[in-house]
Amino acid sequence: MSGRNLLAAAVRRRKDSMDAEEIEQSSRDLLKYEREYIEKDYRYIAGVDEVGRGCLFGDVVAAAVILPEGLVLEGVDDSKKLSAKKRDLLYDVIMEQALAMSVGYVDARTIDEINIKQAARLAMKKAVLGLTIAPDFLLVDAERVDVTVPQLAIIKGDANSQSIAAASIVAKVSRDRLCEGEWEAKYPEYGIAIHKGYATKLHREQLAALGPTPMHRRSFLKNMEVVQQTLF
Repeated sequence: MSGRNLLAAAVRRRKDSMDAEEIEQSSRDLLKYEREYIEKDYRYIAGVDEVGRGCLFGDVVAAAVILPEGLVLEGVDDSKKLSAKKRDLLYDVIMEQALAMSVGYVDARTIDEINIKQAARLAMKKAVLGLTIAPDFLLVDAERVDVTVPQLAIIKGDANSQSIAAASIVAKVSRDRLCEGEWEAKYPEYGIAIHKGYATKLHREQLAALGPTPMHRRSFLKNMEVVQQTLF
């Protein structure tokens, strides 16, 4: 096969792959839950999600987002599936289009005191209570928020609800910007901007060399052999 024919075949394969991906994305109805509860006369539906649950360092961060009824945000998906550049672009779109948005933070000390599950729930509660429009229904990513607002926990909600996916993106970008800005400046030797507080090789090495900071979650470090001597 000539070089031209090989190139043409590669282009066809790429086109077929893109078509299949587009078909798969279009087959997922990211507004089905929103429509279901709008039809039940709920007006302001907030998506709620959190990020940073598995980190060794820093706050767990949650977001609550209320989008206009029927709005379709192209490209919105689970934040973990998106590149940082795509998340930043979508963050700006969500900020522009949302009827209301709020972010909640719970710090490492509180995480150690009440455990990460309760801390994630608390961050979600703070996000919901911070909304400038009171929601009358919540769509939550596999959790229960401690508020009186009616709600539905959706397994893999950030991949199945546009509102939850939007909250996932807002929470992720908000936390990443702290890692790359304020937290990196505060502890530049730990590489927070690179690993975002997760237990990467670099992070574990710096913990072994320097010990934990006040922003490290002591309850997460107790079983890490590399930091045993710095903790006790």
